[in-house]
Amino acid sequence: MSMTLVLIIAVVICILVIFVSALTTSKAYTTVKHTVDPLENNPHLEQMKQDEEKEHKE
Repeated sequence: MSMTLVLIIAVVICILVIFVSALTTSKAYTTVKHTVDPLENNPHLEQMKQDEEKEHKE
C-alpha cells in the first residue's frame, strides 16, 4: 500500500513539474520580444574583421 502511495505522489509531482515548466516557457516566448542585431554598424563585426586582417598580415 505504501509503495503505491509513493508511486502516485511521484507521478503527480512529475506532472506538476512538466506543467509548470511548459507554462513558464510559453510565457517567456509571448512576453519577450526576440530580436536580431543588425549587421550594419555592429562593433563586434568590426572587431572580428580587424582581427582577421591581423591574422592574414602575419
